[in-house]
Amino acid sequence: MKMPLKTLSALLLATLLAGPALAAPPKPQDVHFAPGSSGTELKGTIKGDNAAYYRLVAGAGQTLSVAMKASNGGQSFNIVSPGSNEAMFIGETQGEKAQVVLPTDGAYLIQTFLVRSAARRNESSNYTLQVSVTGAPLAALPGAQDAKVPGTRYHAKAPLRCKPPYASAEAQCEAGVIRRGRDGTATVEIRGPNQIFRQLLFVKGQPVSSNTAQPMSAKRDGDTTIVDIGGQERYDIPDALLTGG
Repeated sequence: MKMPLKTLSALLLATLLAGPALAAPPKPQDVHFAPGSSGTELKGTIKGDNAAYYRLVAGAGQTLSVAMKASNGGQSFNIVSPGSNEAMFIGETQGEKAQVVLPTDGAYLIQTFLVRSAARRNESSNYTLQVSVTGAPLAALPGAQDAKVPGTRYHAKAPLRCKPPYASAEAQCEAGVIRRGRDGTATVEIRGPNQIFRQLLFVKGQPVSSNTAQPMSAKRDGDTTIVDIGGQERYDIPDALLTGG
């Protein structure tokens, strides 16, 4: 989970400034795999402020891999999880190959664009994206096994102790959990101050992925897992929320 540490503000700025077209995206192109295949190849051309957007439906626990070849070194790509406005992979800082474990179910967005300097020069680029999804999804427990909160897809909701980004003091966040087993395998979705929306995937009680490009670490404190995101934010996840026990 380690990567060169950058501040959250720098990564968020990179996401926001990745390309002017990100502010008003066109309708994404749906990505489908041929029967029996786990991948496909996407080709296209972008120029100036224009960008290409691809929508790919996948499940929590699966691994999404994206490799880009482009004629212009100023081309990059991001990956954004469902419901999020923050990239979980930022090509400008992480390179031309992504391999990310998906924290939740739904439609993931792949954005490819020219970085601001190249876009301002109205440069163009021909590209190929190799996209694949591997591994079996971690299915949510059906309502017959674990009742859901009415009107939601969550098995439970609860307040959490947290320290959101840019906050100097501890706060309270609201969490919803989608349990995918009784062993602590679950997706926890957290909302809190500063409009934070965090998705965390736990497998057997261990956090393995999130919807941010920031590095993630964790430690135990009694019956609670304390998740740290990039040294800028913290979430205290009790075992009972994950297991329902």
